[in-house]
Amino acid sequence: MADDPLPILPEVRLVKPGETHHLCRCGHSPEMPDCPPDCAQSLILQPEREQRLLLCRCSRSANLPYCDGSHSPPASGLADRWRRFFGAR
Repeated sequence: MADDPLPILPEVRLVKPGETHHLCRCGHSPEMPDCPPDCAQSLILQPEREQRLLLCRCSRSANLPYCDGSHSPPASGLADRWRRFFGAR
């Protein structure tokens, strides 16, 4: 439908050794997936190797700060599950 709001898609973030990331685990950060450094619930991530993370920006994930696909309706097949991460319809 044309009136459907656009989904809030996850962020793919490249993290590298030597960096420090404060990531939201409670879902209340106004700047998802980042969390203010003084928040007691934040996940402080200091990667040991370069990697890409799929981070939640909609606050619906059951596995914050990581995206679990909750921003999209359930999908039955593999192709549908893949599409829900990228907003394709």
